[in-house]
Amino acid sequence: MIVIHHNPDCGTSRNVLRVIQDAGYSPVIIDYLKDGWTKNQLLGLFAAANITPREALRTTKSPAKELGLLDENVSDDAIISAMLEHPVLVNRPIVCSAKGVKLCRPSETILDLIDKWPAGPYFKEDGEQILNEHGQPKSEQE
Repeated sequence: MIVIHHNPDCGTSRNVLRVIQDAGYSPVIIDYLKDGWTKNQLLGLFAAANITPREALRTTKSPAKELGLLDENVSDDAIISAMLEHPVLVNRPIVCSAKGVKLCRPSETILDLIDKWPAGPYFKEDGEQILNEHGQPKSEQE
């Protein structure tokens, strides 16, 4: 099973969801902007992904600066509390699979979490190639 915490307005999130679906998976899609978060959910996701709340904080196109969250002295608890009140503060997409949990930025990070990939060549919505015609990821082509 694959679960994606998805923001349909985000290009990276759309790319990751498309890779998952084009690889033949039917993920559980959680629209966290509508559904919100729980504290335990965030703590569990961050622990599983081995990231801190600060590492998961969306710093652009979010109210992070206005809320004073960019100051390095802001505690993890304060960041989590703000994320609960403003779900957009959580960077995305966060994907859970049998292979682990990751914040999938850049979108090709999803390839680490799935066993089968879409047929190549494969491109992001902006035209950047992530798999060649042989199905090799861009990182292996260099």
